[in-house]
Amino acid sequence: MLIEVPANSGFGVHHLPYGVFAPLGRDYRVGVRLGDYVLDLAVLLGDSTFAQPTLNHFLAQGPGRWRVCRHAIRALCAGPLPTEAVYPLSAVHLKLPVAVGDYVDFYASIDHATNLGRLFRPDGDPLLPNWRHLPVGYHGRAGTIVVSGTEIRRPRGQRRTPSGAPAFGPSQRLDIEAELGFVVGVGSQFGAPIPVDDFAAHVFGVALVNDWSARDIQAWEYQPLGPFLGKSFATSMAAWVTPLAALRDAQVPLPAQHPEPLHYLREQQPTGLDVTMSVRWNDTTVSHPPYARMYWSPAQMLAHLTCNGAATRPGDLFASGTVSGPTRDQVGSFIELTSGGTEPVTVAGEPRTFLADGDEVVITATAPGLDGTPLTLGEVRGLIRPAAE
Repeated sequence: MLIEVPANSGFGVHHLPYGVFAPLGRDYRVGVRLGDYVLDLAVLLGDSTFAQPTLNHFLAQGPGRWRVCRHAIRALCAGPLPTEAVYPLSAVHLKLPVAVGDYVDFYASIDHATNLGRLFRPDGDPLLPNWRHLPVGYHGRAGTIVVSGTEIRRPRGQRRTPSGAPAFGPSQRLDIEAELGFVVGVGSQFGAPIPVDDFAAHVFGVALVNDWSARDIQAWEYQPLGPFLGKSFATSMAAWVTPLAALRDAQVPLPAQHPEPLHYLREQQPTGLDVTMSVRWNDTTVSHPPYARMYWSPAQMLAHLTCNGAATRPGDLFASGTVSGPTRDQVGSFIELTSGGTEPVTVAGEPRTFLADGDEVVITATAPGLDGTPLTLGEVRGLIRPAAE
């Protein structure tokens, strides 16, 4: 079977993102996406590594193995493919592609941190004193990471009332955070930090992330220890992981960092990624967050994550934090988009601030691919359902 992929598909032979899928009546297995088809790698490559329900075993085999497989798949895609290895995307079920052992969420956008700082501290410095010295982050809840398309229940928790006393109930300020996630391939030993220039030896690829946030629960609980129930109820991750190898032409220099970071965060060639996101709220596109403006690089995030000796494992996920630019049409959260709920936006003809039950959010992204061919990253979507009774 010869698969012809339109030039504007975004899922051509220069991309080949990995996912985990199940054909009707069969077990989950690893595949790559080519156009609107999924290729069964266990069949295509004759390798039982891919007849497993997660990518973790393959990820642990390291960059040399990743390169060999990518080269082999691309070579095979140049000709007819065995019919038994090809499935229409519409005929398979997708699941979370990795078993996530640990999840860390960062706060790496200077525009997002500045936008929120102006909301929360209008008379002070938008950035807290530590922000330009280290990638601020928190350790999230891996057990509530769900694949794109999973419905999201409105969370319950404590919220501060106008009287100042707390009340328990469903969040009234449910929000999104459009982020880029990084999937660890080769883990690291307990007690052994990962040097900032060893990023590519440990990270396999990227996937879009929506770190759902209950702003009212978060605002009441986060002091003094940071995010907890306002974040831990759900984080959505795309079903497709784009290999770093596909993003070679999307690498861009980081914006200047002042002051110079401490020694363990100094990269030989600090790099970010030219990834442009699109946030759709009930079929209305409300923003286009630019990842290229991020202040801290993914390599710096990983180096900081492990600098205290924390170990990493195949399948671990760390995310960038909200991706935002300086203008309203570039923000990656609705708290920024609506200035904390004080300036509604029009969605399908209605003024809106935060998410209502029945709302759906879809985050997509594009990046420059090899030889000028654009890449379309796998989408992340979620539909809001009422809080549990």
